[in-house]
Amino acid sequence: MNNTSISVLIVDDHAVVRQGVRASLEARKEFTVVGEAESGAEAIERVAEFVPDVVLMDLLMPGMDGVEATRQIKRLSPRTQVVVLTSHQDDTHIFPALRAGAISYLLKSVKMDEVAEAIRRAAQGEAMLDPRVAARVIQELQGARTPNPFAELTEREMEVLKLIANGLSNQEIVARLIISEHTVKGHVSNILSKLHLADRTQAAIYAWREGLVRRD
Repeated sequence: MNNTSISVLIVDDHAVVRQGVRASLEARKEFTVVGEAESGAEAIERVAEFVPDVVLMDLLMPGMDGVEATRQIKRLSPRTQVVVLTSHQDDTHIFPALRAGAISYLLKSVKMDEVAEAIRRAAQGEAMLDPRVAARVIQELQGARTPNPFAELTEREMEVLKLIANGLSNQEIVARLIISEHTVKGHVSNILSKLHLADRTQAAIYAWREGLVRRD
């Protein structure tokens, strides 16, 4: 074995996939494939045996899945990096795999050059995400920081928005709040501007959707 090569364990329940990836990696002198595994449980055994630099991990396999295998591998060998290679790009797979300790997440539609690059980066402690996966991660992080959607509205603007959402016209809002029609129009204009909405209908729908009012 080349002492400077990156040792890789390939985990996938499809032999054809394992063989194809192995052949491609072994054609590159910088990689040494130390073994294969067709299940999560077998992957853990191979990691204990070989302590590879990188594990190329499928997610859906019989018995122990790739997420749990990743979690146990990181516990067993923290230095070993896990690169997920899967067909699944939904939240129920992406976030559990990353939380379990995977450093990278690729889809099987990528080219082998990208797989090789992800393994190379993982060995250096660098992450690599498929662009579609990266977009979901960013959305999730931004969502976690999303403030109150109505934070910029004044108390009076909140009152007006609730009345709009309940179907009241400007004249009815004037009567309800005992303010001038000019003032109501000013509040409506500010509401639409602050919430980046086009008209009263959008404002009403937005208020319903965000739970400001209930549609009984």
